[in-house]
Amino acid sequence: MTCSGSANQGNDMPIITFANSKGGAGKTTAVLLLATELCRRGYRVDVLDADPQQWFSRWHEVSGGKVRNMTVVSYVTESSLADRIADSKARADYTIIDLPGVRSPLLARALGHSDHVLIPVQGCAMDAQGGAHVLEMLKFLADKAKIRIPHSVVLTRVNPLVTTRALMAVRQLLASRNVHVLDTPIIERAAFRDIFDIGGTLQDLDPVRVSNLDKAQENARAFAHEVLARVWGRVTDELAAADIERRTDEAA
Repeated sequence: MTCSGSANQGNDMPIITFANSKGGAGKTTAVLLLATELCRRGYRVDVLDADPQQWFSRWHEVSGGKVRNMTVVSYVTESSLADRIADSKARADYTIIDLPGVRSPLLARALGHSDHVLIPVQGCAMDAQGGAHVLEMLKFLADKAKIRIPHSVVLTRVNPLVTTRALMAVRQLLASRNVHVLDTPIIERAAFRDIFDIGGTLQDLDPVRVSNLDKAQENARAFAHEVLARVWGRVTDELAAADIERRTDEAA
């Protein structure tokens, strides 16, 4: 991992936090895509749902146990966060924190525990107010407390018709402010909306009823792969395949 100052440094279980203090940025969708894709690859994943809206917990309840290898902890608060993270160490390969979509004292505490912070920002509207608040907090921690936490912006709800040139302009704008942007945006897809209503994962959906399901699945795979590369520094297909095989053997 590339963490240089978080409270989690030295622990093998990566903590990935999704933060944007403005609602409607596609934050919980991004959490769901990463969490379910990691589970599909055989990893044990804990999701700490600290968002009072509880969208992730509601999806998990609707799913009715369809998703293997996942534990969801609801109603995580500022006072309970450290204990919930400690609990995760005993059972999870990855812990993902879904923070509130409002300004909250929980933000600074969660950032301090994180190995990587992902900041969802709508790629077309560039409504980045909430993302800017998170970036300011990360800069404050780096400047004042010498806690430097790796972080990236992920462009979300991107219209599939948006040109590459338009996305490049967004990336260049953020890069000019020294903000890393993932190469893989999360495209606006019907499948990403449907799983919140139906439950389960993208693999459970019917391709006859859900348009462009194959593209949605590929988007989720690419997103998860890039996040893992950022968390660990590098991820090769060979290592990923070997890890899947090992975990499959252990589960047999």
